[in-house]
This record gives sequence, structure tokens and C-alpha cells, in this order.
Amino acid sequence: MDEYLLIMRHEDGTRIASPEQMQAWMKQTMDWIGGIAAQNKFVNGTGLPMDGAKIVHHGGLVTNGPFGDIKETIGGFITVRADSYEEAAELAKGCPVLQGEGNTVEVRKVAKNDGTH
Repeated sequence: MDEYLLIMRHEDGTRIASPEQMQAWMKQTMDWIGGIAAQNKFVNGTGLPMDGAKIVHHGGLVTNGPFGDIKETIGGFITVRADSYEEAAELAKGCPVLQGEGNTVEVRKVAKNDGTH
């Protein structure tokens, strides 16, 4: 069984959710993760707060924010165990981030650090 990173992308990271929306989304997210953990397929994960984020550019220039030249931002990620990309994508389909139009979850296989992928 391999590990896959589920990267939660928000189409417009400049929108600020209300505290009530954030609380509802966090509960949905924790329920979704709990369902994956109940299958013994959750490895780890975290959110990525935007406050204080920096972007380091070629040449050492440092700018504020998680926003580059694109509007899309990464809101968080989790790592899951799955037998295939297809199984990992099925787990990703339950992610509450997908309730937002234009939002996506990118599924990437984690390298095994053993010289193979």
C-alpha cells in the first residue's frame, strides 16, 4: 500500500470565510478525516494558515502572502494510505473543500525515499 498526498486547493484564496463558516467546514473536514481514519488509511495532515505566509523568489526576494501570480491557494493537505491513485481519488471525493465551486483536491503519490517512486 502506498501513501498519497491530498492537496486541497481553493480557487480564490482572497475570500475570507465567517467564523461560523469556518467552524462548520472544520467539523465537516474532521468528520471526513475521521471516516478515512476509521478505514486505517489516514497517515497525517494539517491546514496551512495564510497569516504571515511568505513567498521566496529566485534571487532571494521575499514577498508577503501565499499568493503568487495566481489566485489559487493551497488550504491544507492530508496523507492517506491507498492501493492506487484511483482509491486515493475516491477518498478525496469526500473532501468538504469540493463544496466550493472551482476548488480542487490534487492527488499525488508520496515518494518512498528508497530510490524508487
